[in-house]
Amino acid sequence: MKIIQLADAKRYPRMTTSELRDTFLIDDLFHPGKIDAVYVDLDRTVIGSAVPLAEPLTLGADPELRATYFTERREIGVLNIGGDGSVRVHDKEFPLGNLDCLYVGRGNEKVSFSSKSASKPAEFYLLSYPAHAVHPTASVESSKVAPVLLGAPETCNQRGITKLIHLEGIKSCQLVMGFTQLASGSAWNTMPPHTHMRRSEVYLYFNLPPEDRILHLMGPADEIRVISVANKQAVISPGWSVHAGVGTRNYTFCWGMGGENQVYTDMDALKITDLL
Repeated sequence: MKIIQLADAKRYPRMTTSELRDTFLIDDLFHPGKIDAVYVDLDRTVIGSAVPLAEPLTLGADPELRATYFTERREIGVLNIGGDGSVRVHDKEFPLGNLDCLYVGRGNEKVSFSSKSASKPAEFYLLSYPAHAVHPTASVESSKVAPVLLGAPETCNQRGITKLIHLEGIKSCQLVMGFTQLASGSAWNTMPPHTHMRRSEVYLYFNLPPEDRILHLMGPADEIRVISVANKQAVISPGWSVHAGVGTRNYTFCWGMGGENQVYTDMDALKITDLL
């Protein structure tokens, strides 16, 4: 398991483009037939993927966790961004179609991932945080969740926000998770921008053709930098940083947070004119 030690707001302004990418961008996920994971010291976040083919993949505990099994002290949010599949937690099978979500609570020793078809495999995105209590494992079909509609064509940010793991949905210890889909003709996400020092956040961008890119904005409002992001790549956002972006076409991204609270609206709003 790769370990990332995140830079703080004082070191950040002096970082080169290469250093920014090495520190904040995760570009090595979703390998067919493998489980991949990255450990981030910020909020002890684990970001990963599982792409099972003909045989199931079993989630183990990497030595870096110092645990007998992965969820011994952790919870996991799972979002399927690929073909139909399922997740088995102990002896219970949870089918997950495209954009369906599963919450795996603390204390589940056996977790495995399967695809319905090896030629069109499921692609499970994993986001995990430490858990101080046990919440029941539960799944949700995204098609049964009404999205919150925001933005407008005139501002190129018309989008639907689907909340999956949150205070009014699937319960968790600290994980908050969902996804945002941009309408055709829209390219901007999370604009006007915000920060939230109480929580760190991770954006996974997907449903983007190979030739397209997202220009992800990060940093304090007075020190904005850009990271070029491709399909199925993730960006880590510390509490002091904005997290917004613009694509060369519309796309989808999964947002996930962990930290001090689970109040989705707990944000420190910024004006577009604040960005420098």
